[in-house]
Amino acid sequence: MEKHTFIITEKPDAAQRIALALDAKGKAKKMEEKGVPYYVAEREKPIVVVPAIGHLYTVADEKSGRNYYPVFNFKWVPRYVAERGAKQIRVWLETISKLAKNADTYIDACDYDIEGSIIGYSILKYACGNKENIAKRMKYSTLTKEELEKAYEELLPKLDFALIEAGKTRHEIDWLYGVNLSRALTLAAKDWSGRYATLSTGRVQGPTLRFLVAREKAIRSFVPTPYWEIRAEIEIDGKVFEAEYEKDVIEIKKEAEAVLNKCKDKDGVVENIDVKQFQQMPPTPFDIGTLQSEAYGLFGYTPRRTLDIAQRLYLDALISYPRTSSQKLPPAINYTQILQSLSGVAQYKKLSAELLSKKELKPNEGKKEDPAHPAVYPTGKLPERVLEEPERRIWDLVVRRFMAVFGEPAIRQSMKVAINVNGERFFLRGRQILKEGWLKFYEPYVRSEEVLLPKIEKGQKLKVKKIILEDKFTKPPPRYNPGSLLKKMEEVGIGTKATRADIIQTLYDRKYVRDERMVVTDLGFEVLEVLKKHCPTIVSIEMTRKLEERMDKIQANTEKRENVLLDAVEILKPVVEQLKDKEKIVGEQLSSAIKRARLEERTVGQCPICGTGTLMILYSRKTGKRFIGCTNYFKKQCKASFPLPQRGTVRPLGKNCRGCGWPTVQIRMKGRRPWNLCFNPKCPLKEERKT
Repeated sequence: MEKHTFIITEKPDAAQRIALALDAKGKAKKMEEKGVPYYVAEREKPIVVVPAIGHLYTVADEKSGRNYYPVFNFKWVPRYVAERGAKQIRVWLETISKLAKNADTYIDACDYDIEGSIIGYSILKYACGNKENIAKRMKYSTLTKEELEKAYEELLPKLDFALIEAGKTRHEIDWLYGVNLSRALTLAAKDWSGRYATLSTGRVQGPTLRFLVAREKAIRSFVPTPYWEIRAEIEIDGKVFEAEYEKDVIEIKKEAEAVLNKCKDKDGVVENIDVKQFQQMPPTPFDIGTLQSEAYGLFGYTPRRTLDIAQRLYLDALISYPRTSSQKLPPAINYTQILQSLSGVAQYKKLSAELLSKKELKPNEGKKEDPAHPAVYPTGKLPERVLEEPERRIWDLVVRRFMAVFGEPAIRQSMKVAINVNGERFFLRGRQILKEGWLKFYEPYVRSEEVLLPKIEKGQKLKVKKIILEDKFTKPPPRYNPGSLLKKMEEVGIGTKATRADIIQTLYDRKYVRDERMVVTDLGFEVLEVLKKHCPTIVSIEMTRKLEERMDKIQANTEKRENVLLDAVEILKPVVEQLKDKEKIVGEQLSSAIKRARLEERTVGQCPICGTGTLMILYSRKTGKRFIGCTNYFKKQCKASFPLPQRGTVRPLGKNCRGCGWPTVQIRMKGRRPWNLCFNPKCPLKEERKT
C-alpha cells in the first residue's frame, strides 16, 4: 500500500463514521481483509481507518497453565494467546499489522478514556511495530461529522502516556489479584471435591460482596418490634382527607389506645395553617452513574444493560460518550444547534422552541468533572434507523434530561394544616406545583404527586369521620439492587465508571447473589467468610480505595507505576501464602457451599402431588432430557413428573403460581424475554387463556 495515514479505532462502527467524516466526498470505501473490515477515505493522501474489537491485548502469566499459584510474573500478550476461543484475534492483528505498513502518520482514535487509551497504545506498540511514540491522538466526545473533522484537524501531538500508565497499572494489579485469589479458591475446592467450579474474587469484587453480605446479615438478624400509627379521616366540603397524628410512631399500645378513645366521636378545629413556597432547582446533567441509576429506577435496566444501550446510541452518533464522570456541559458543544436539531422530532418541537426563546442558555451543572469528556448529552443528530424500545427509552431520557438542565427552577408550595381533636394534634399535608419550570421538560420521568387541599381557614371546625389505629412492625433495611449497589460503590470510591457494572454482573454470574433485590446465596456467604477469615485485607474497603487513589495519582503524574505495583504485590503475597497454608480447610468449606448451591439451583419447591417430597430439576439417564420430578419418585412413593423446555436456562423462582399455588420456574432463552412457567397442566390460568 502507498504512503497513507493509519487510524486505529476501538469499534467497527466508529471506524466507519470516522472514515465517512474524513473522506473529501463523504464516500469512504469499505474494504475487507480475511473477514476484517476497514475503510479507506480519500483526502490529500489516503486515510486507512482500521477498527479493533475492544481489547486485542491483555495481561497473562509468563508461564503456561492454570493449575498453580501464586503468580507474580506477567506480560502483555495478544488475547488469542491468553484466552480460549479468541482465534479471530490472531487474524485481526495480522490484518492490522499489514495495513499499518508504509503508513507515515499514525493516529489513535480509540475512545478517549483509560480503556480506549490502552487499546490504542497496545496496538500501536505491538501490532504496528513500536509506533506509540510517534503516534498522534484524536480526542472527541461524539461521533458526529463536525466533531470528528475538528478532532482530525486539531490532533493532539502525542498519546496521553500518564493515562496509559494508570490504565496499565490498573489492569496489571487487577489481574494479579484476580488470578491469584480466584485460582486459590477454585483449586482449593477442586482438589477437595474432585469437581471443577469457577470461583472468583478480586480487588473490587471482594469489598463489593462484603457490602451485600453485611446487608444480608442485618436483614436476617433483624427482629421486628411492634409499633402503632394513628390516622384520622377528615371530611372537608364533602371530600375525605387523611391526616397523620403528630407522633409518627407510638411504641406503647396503651398510649395509642388512649389517644384513640380520647378522639373518638370528636370534631376537629383548625389550629394553624403553615404555607411554604420553595424552589426546586433543575437536575444536573447525566454522568454515567446517575444515568444508570435513573434507568434502573425508571425502567428496571441493570447498570450493565444501560451502559450497553448507551454505547450503541453513542456509536449511532445520537449521544455523547457515555463513560464519563462529568456533570458539566461546556458551551463548545453548541446548545442552540442541538436544540434546533431536536426540534425536528414532534414531541420535542414545542419544548425546544421554549428553550431557544430564552435570552441565555445556561445549564445547571453538578460538581463532578472529567478531564476527558463532558456529561452525557444528545448530539442533536436524529436516528437513521428505527430504535428498539430500550434504545428509544434511553435516548428520550438523555434528551429530556438535557433540556431540563436549561429550565427555570420549579416553584412548589407545601401546606401543613394542624387540626386539634380534643387536645390531640393531627396534620393534613398538601403539595402543589405553582410553577412547572424545568419539570415540563422532564415530565414523563418526574416522580412526585400533588395533593390539593380545599380552602381551609384557621378556627374552622372539621368533621372527623374516623380515627384509625394501625398495628405495625419495624422493617429490616432494604436489600441492595443493582442501581443502589452501583451508587454505594461510587460513594465509597471503589471500582471505576467503566468497571462497576461488570463487577455487579460478575457477582450474578458466579452465583454469589440472585434476584433483582440482591439476595446473597450460601456460596456468596462462604466465599466472603473464607476471605474475611484468611485474608481480611482483600475485602478491606480502605485498602481498595487507597489503591484506587494511588492509580489516579499515576494519571496525574504524582505517583510512579512501579511503586504502586510493588506495594500491591507486597499486600498480596502474604494473603496468597495464607490461603495456600489453609488450602484443605478452604477447599472443604467451599466444596460444601458449592454442593449446596448446586442443589439450591435445582430445587423447585414442595411437591403438590404427594405433599412430602421435593420437586427437583432432573435429567433422564436414558435421553439426557431435563424434567421436573419428585424426590419421592426414587422411594416409589410418588410418580410426579413434568416436562420442561429443553433449550435455555431454567431457574426456580421460589414463588407459587397465583392461579393454582404450584411452584414456578423461569425460562431464559437467548434472544427472547424471560418468562415464568407454571408446569401444572391443569392450572386454571391456562384454561382462562384457552377461552
